[in-house]
Amino acid sequence: MRLVKMHGAGNDYLFADGSAKGGRHDWAALARAVSDRHTGVGADGLILALPSRNADLRMRMFNADGSEAEMCGNGIRCLVRFALEEGLITLPEGRPVRVETLAGVRTVQPVFRKGVMTAARVGMGKPILRPSDIPVDMTRANHPRLSAHPEPVEGRAEEGRVPAKTRAPVQPLMDHPLKVDGQTLRVTAVSMGNPHAVAFIRTPVAELPLHLVGPKVERHPLFPKRVNAEFVNVLDRKNLRARVWERGSGETMACGTGACAIGVAARLHGLTDETVDITLPGGTLRVSWDGKGEVFLEGPVAKVFDVEWKG
Repeated sequence: MRLVKMHGAGNDYLFADGSAKGGRHDWAALARAVSDRHTGVGADGLILALPSRNADLRMRMFNADGSEAEMCGNGIRCLVRFALEEGLITLPEGRPVRVETLAGVRTVQPVFRKGVMTAARVGMGKPILRPSDIPVDMTRANHPRLSAHPEPVEGRAEEGRVPAKTRAPVQPLMDHPLKVDGQTLRVTAVSMGNPHAVAFIRTPVAELPLHLVGPKVERHPLFPKRVNAEFVNVLDRKNLRARVWERGSGETMACGTGACAIGVAARLHGLTDETVDITLPGGTLRVSWDGKGEVFLEGPVAKVFDVEWKG
């Protein structure tokens, strides 16, 4: 099988044509094998390009541990470059690529330099802030105000109209105390189609023992589907520094959905302006959110090498 290794700000994945002849595989097992940095190729996971009935392209993403994730903000940019260079899709000049993911259809606007796609701007959809939709197990949150109306409630009937089911106002889970490894973190929960727990901390993120704290946040019972964990230093209103423990992959050099979750959480707390640069170990990602609508992510795309996998 031909694989292409690419990365976005150091968040590296292997890409394959999932519809190619002989392409039926145990994708989870293959992801574990190829992602291993000692006995495989080495990556944060495996991403497949597939045909779509309602978009230009369909994306399936498998973490390094074989678990399937909803989507990836860095991976989706690289996927579009992979699909263009492999001839899987064609792109009329100036038109964004629509990519079907488990989190919904996302739009990717490629940026070209001398005929090569080097970056992209991704419409990441609206953030999900209702705790029960992230999901957060509110029975473990010990926060009565937030768990008062976690699900749809009956709306009032107007003259001649049948009562419709409406949702109570969204009350995000913000600064929730989470006891981990003998310390209390204050986390804000955000979903970008996949769940995130964002903690703003005073300790420099470079000094954080992420290998100890990250796994315990990922598997905390508050998050029934596990969670991606972000630890953030606020530098000023336009700049943040962060490290990410990614669900199913461990520490990554960058995380696109994680950067978006950080940008949303920072805006909810009033810490930043509409657009913020988030510096991660692998590079800088730019996130824009107006506080109401869709989140936008901008970042680089780089090809590393091709490889023929015969494992």
